[in-house]
Amino acid sequence: MSGLLNIAVLVAIVAIVFARQFTAQRVTSEGRKRWLMPAILVFLALRQPGLLDPAHRAASVALLLATLLIGLVSGAAWAWTTRLWTDENGAVWTKGTWAAAGVWLGGIALRLGLMGVAAVLGVHQSSQSTLLSVAAMLLTRAGVTAWRAQGLQRTYGVPVAG
Repeated sequence: MSGLLNIAVLVAIVAIVFARQFTAQRVTSEGRKRWLMPAILVFLALRQPGLLDPAHRAASVALLLATLLIGLVSGAAWAWTTRLWTDENGAVWTKGTWAAAGVWLGGIALRLGLMGVAAVLGVHQSSQSTLLSVAAMLLTRAGVTAWRAQGLQRTYGVPVAG
């Protein structure tokens, strides 16, 4: 049941985030929104044992690290392919591009490839590693976007909040 819950929550969060990326969103300095979905994903991933396959610990750790790396790289690429601009009041806005959607699809393809590698090696992987990878992607995207927004605010002489 836990794996099914993980998958349901993951699908819901990915659907919400993916759909929202194509609507203009104001970049704010308020951190709660930025941390909520990744925190939920990390909690679900770590709340029960089973993240690593005890029969193949080294391969399991390597696959987990590769999955996390995919999340980090995907998050950074997503942030860099997202359009940022300032409005007439100096507020920074963001909106995903089709290139950002391509980053999502590339990240999914890489994760599926790692699942295939795990299957060939006989390493059991649960949905927990995918939850952590998506959390890493969301946090990296939020951090890089906030960093880019600060640079944009400085460029246009707008005071940087928070």
